[in-house]
Amino acid sequence: MQTPPTGQSRDPGALVARVQGQLHERGERMTAQRAAVLGALARTEGHLSADEVHAAVAAGDASVHPASVYRTLEALSHLGVVQHIHLGHGATAYHLIDHAEAHPHAQCRCCGTVVDLPVGLLDDVAERVTAEHGFRLDAAHAALSGTCRACATTQQEPATQPEPA
Repeated sequence: MQTPPTGQSRDPGALVARVQGQLHERGERMTAQRAAVLGALARTEGHLSADEVHAAVAAGDASVHPASVYRTLEALSHLGVVQHIHLGHGATAYHLIDHAEAHPHAQCRCCGTVVDLPVGLLDDVAERVTAEHGFRLDAAHAALSGTCRACATTQQEPATQPEPA
């Protein structure tokens, strides 16, 4: 589920300090598990499953239970620090949004690569769905499915069918 590194590094200490302030404003505290999850997300580029986050946390502290990681990811999602995306086949991925807005994603159905899409890309579609169907679309919650550029260029073109006479 990981995307290729973008070269952006995040300072885990600064991130933990900033989120600690946000938690304090809400009357919550920074736990060791929260700090470990934030550190793992800050050191890892891409979109990670909860199991991948747990593995990254456990590499530094094997005593952290997977349930603590799941609860922490959920809490950080509600805080607006982490975005979760539902991917194909029921998988969920998480990544830091760190000062950014929640945004839509696309996932390649061939290789599984997850791509960040621009904020607002689907605004017109969401407005149309609301106007025509009364349904409020949450475009940042689930990934669009398709084929990435790399997979599209390596796949053979489908055989053309003769036109009916």
